Amino acid sequence: MQRRQFLAQSTLATAALLTPASLLCTAPDNRPLGIALVGLGNYATNQLAPALLQTKNCRLAGIVTGSPEKAAVWKAKYNIPDKNVYNYETFDRIRDNPDIDIVYVVLPNSMHAEYTIRAARAGKHVICEKPMALNVRECEQMIEACAAAKVQLAIGYRLYYEPHHLEMRRLGVEKPLGAVKTIESSLGFSMANPESWRLNKAMGGGGAIMDLGVYCIQGARRTVGELPVAVTAQGYVRDTKVFKDIYEMMMFQMEFPGGAVSNSTTTYSSYVDRLYATSDYRWFGLQPSFNATGAKGVSSEAPIDFKTLDYQQIAQMDAFVQNIRDNTTPEASGQEGMFDLKIIEAVVLAAQKGQRVELIW
Repeated sequence: MQRRQFLAQSTLATAALLTPASLLCTAPDNRPLGIALVGLGNYATNQLAPALLQTKNCRLAGIVTGSPEKAAVWKAKYNIPDKNVYNYETFDRIRDNPDIDIVYVVLPNSMHAEYTIRAARAGKHVICEKPMALNVRECEQMIEACAAAKVQLAIGYRLYYEPHHLEMRRLGVEKPLGAVKTIESSLGFSMANPESWRLNKAMGGGGAIMDLGVYCIQGARRTVGELPVAVTAQGYVRDTKVFKDIYEMMMFQMEFPGGAVSNSTTTYSSYVDRLYATSDYRWFGLQPSFNATGAKGVSSEAPIDFKTLDYQQIAQMDAFVQNIRDNTTPEASGQEGMFDLKIIEAVVLAAQKGQRVELIW
C-alpha cells in the first residue's frame, strides 16, 4: 500500500470495536456543526479556538465558562451571541440550543466524566480531552451515557490524524523497514507552575503519567498496531515539596504480543519529546514528536516530512464531524480512550507493587 493511500485510509478508518449504527445520531445536512467549548483555559484559548477558525466541517458556536470576564472577551473576539454563552450552573440548558451540535470538554481531568455525561443527556455529541477520565469505570460510564443518548463520543487525540504519526503507524504496521523490535516513546517537561491543577491528584488523577503518559502509550501501541499484554514500571519523586502525592517521573515498559518491547519516560521535571522505533538494523522516529507545534522525523532510509496544517486539531475536529455525518465510529473513539486508562492503571499498579502486571483484553 502506498504511503499516501495509507494516510488517507487511516484518517478515515473506524475503530475495531464499532458502536451499532442504530445508536448514533447523524447530522441532518452538510452545514458546519456548532461546537461549544466547555472550559476556556490555555488549550481552548491557544489551540482549539484558533483551529476552529480554519475548520471546514465545524465552527465555534458557544462557550461554557465560570468567568464573566472571559465570557466577555470571547463573545467580542469570536462573535458569540449571548444565547450561546453558558456557565456551569446553566450548562444543562444547552439541550434546547439548536446552534450547538457538539460539546468539547476541555476541563480538568476530574470533571471529564461529569460533563461528558451531562452533554450526552442534553443530546449533544461529545469530544472529551485526554485523558478520557480518572479511571476505567468512569470511561465505561461515559461510553454508556453516549450510547444511551444515541450521540457520538470522541477523545481529543489530535495525533491520530497527524501525518507524521500516521507515517510512523504505516511503517510499524506494514513493516517496510522490518518488524519493530524496540520502541522509545517519551514525553516530559518542567512544570513551571507548582499551583497547577495537574499537580493536584484529586483534579489531575496522578501527575505526568495521566497528563503525558497517554501520548507515550499511544505512540508505542499505534506504531506496532497492538495493545500491550504486560507492563512494568518505576515511579520517582525527587521534589517532595511540589510532588506531594503524585509521581514526579514514571518510567515504564510495555510488552506487545508480536514481540516488540517499548520503554517510556514521562516526567514533570525535564524535557523529552521522542518516538523512535527499531527493527533488525533499520529505524524510524520523530523528535520532537508529541507536542502541538509539530513533529520532525527521519528514518534510516529517508526523511519523514509532511506538510501540516496550522493546528493539528483542525483535522481532528473535521474528522469527527464526518463521523457524525457518515454514522461511523471515530478513530479516536471512547473505546480508545478507555484502552489508555486501562494501561495507565496497570502502569501505576506495577510501579506501586514493583511487579510485572499482565493485561487481558
